Amino acid sequence: MTRLPLGQLFVVGFDGHDVPQSARSLFVDHGAGGAILFKRNIDSLEQTVAINTRLFEIGQSCAQPLLVSVDQEGGRVARLRGICTDVPAMRVVGKAAESDPELPYRLGAMMARELVALGFHWDFAPVADVDTNPANPVIGERSFSRDADVVGTIAARFIEGMQGQGVAACAKHFPGHGDTDTDSHLALPRLPHSLERLRSVELVPFQKACKAGVASVMTAHVMFPALDEQEPATLSKTILEQLLRQELGYDGVCVSDDLEMAAVAERYDVEVLVEKGLNAGCDLFLICHDNDKAARAIEAAHKLVESGKVPVERVEQALRRVQAMKTRYVGAPAAPSLAEARTIVRSAPHLALAERLASITVAGAERASSIVDIG
Repeated sequence: MTRLPLGQLFVVGFDGHDVPQSARSLFVDHGAGGAILFKRNIDSLEQTVAINTRLFEIGQSCAQPLLVSVDQEGGRVARLRGICTDVPAMRVVGKAAESDPELPYRLGAMMARELVALGFHWDFAPVADVDTNPANPVIGERSFSRDADVVGTIAARFIEGMQGQGVAACAKHFPGHGDTDTDSHLALPRLPHSLERLRSVELVPFQKACKAGVASVMTAHVMFPALDEQEPATLSKTILEQLLRQELGYDGVCVSDDLEMAAVAERYDVEVLVEKGLNAGCDLFLICHDNDKAARAIEAAHKLVESGKVPVERVEQALRRVQAMKTRYVGAPAAPSLAEARTIVRSAPHLALAERLASITVAGAERASSIVDIG
């Protein structure tokens, strides 16, 4: 019996400014579907093009091209700071959109043009969380607004701009991380909200993102005991299948937040996380640091299917969704062009848009976020 290409359901990170052998083995030997780059992997425009060219070359020797991703939101969460056109926190974008509703679309398109030129296919943006809790240590100014409708409207236009220029967007963190007072990188947050409250606030931006055709939705490592008393959203079939798939009608890629974050990693081994996540409805998993753990996770997926603990139909569904995203956003893969990147990245029109945003002052828009140095 031929093994299904279950490595395609994993995107992995690694250390260094080049691709180490441990990561290369994940792609070539284990069939991992893609890579995520962090600040630790990025030094300059030239080096970014070089490492993404290397990932393209490795992908050429694999059964599937690699999906190359990055967490480039703007503001404090910008892995390409000083390389791409720097943009302020998304709270500033929300303020600017009050007088120019099309600015989020242009910003998403601008960011995508630069990412494509550098060799990226997928950006983990925008944040679709509503900043309803001033004590939130991880969202804050990453959110477009404290108003759910405003967040949803701006996120949808940002998504349309980004995806229109060839980069898959990601609405995060479903079903909502904005009202937490705990950082899920460090511990497991809990939100006591009822389903009625979620529908009126937290879910509103995700509904609009789904209607805009967002390519992916990222789960939150957050407990919602009114919906599931046992598991965080990433591992909850009630939240992912009933709420995201059935109620919101979403059929794109559902991607986990990093499985190495303490909120879930301190509760379960990675093998258990893969089992619970797949059965809950996650299609793709991020494992952003430990390559040995990523290899274990991929092998666990195979064993889970072979043993019947995860139905074949479930992983085939996930593979179809991931393949559809790759077909659209990777397409016929090509290495990035250094000459093209130098022409597009930080071009005069892009810098002018950023300068316009930089002139906007928003009270509290620089509220610290503990996510800055993660990754």
